[in-house]
Amino acid sequence: MADNKPGFQVIEHEKIYQGRAFNVSRLLVKTPNGEARHYDLVDHPDSISIVPVDEEGCIWFVRQWRLGVDGDLLELPAGVLEPGEEPLPGAEREIREETGMAANEMTILGSYYLTPGYCNEYMTVFLARDLYPDPLDMDSDEYIDLVKIPFQKAFEMAEQGQFYDSKTLAALFLARPRLLG
Repeated sequence: MADNKPGFQVIEHEKIYQGRAFNVSRLLVKTPNGEARHYDLVDHPDSISIVPVDEEGCIWFVRQWRLGVDGDLLELPAGVLEPGEEPLPGAEREIREETGMAANEMTILGSYYLTPGYCNEYMTVFLARDLYPDPLDMDSDEYIDLVKIPFQKAFEMAEQGQFYDSKTLAALFLARPRLLG
């Protein structure tokens, strides 16, 4: 995770909104020059994303409606960790919920902050191989269509700007060396 830079100090932390998916806090931060400034922070649980690859060399994507774009996006399976849940069990749960598959092999590819300028959500990415059917019920608010794309084609689509989801692009970038050799 990130290193704390000397000279920045949170003086006040006030929760101003509590929602179902995230909270928002107003922070008063002392900067290195001694100035006090207000910042807003979206406090969001950590999350995971999975690059599921089947025996035919296809990556499994999900197409689902997203509020932020008021439309469908093609994304990799992903989700928020439950309270106290570690990334690997969260990834094992999410792949089953969103694709109906489990994986005999789950390899961590990396992790990163999604939007660190105003949000503390930290995402861990896994490569899932040796898939087999083992479905879990989807969340009641998820309406997902599965889309399988050969991994070479998926990387071409990413290079051509055909994915609009940052976590999908970052996860594909992390998976690429493992899949292309």
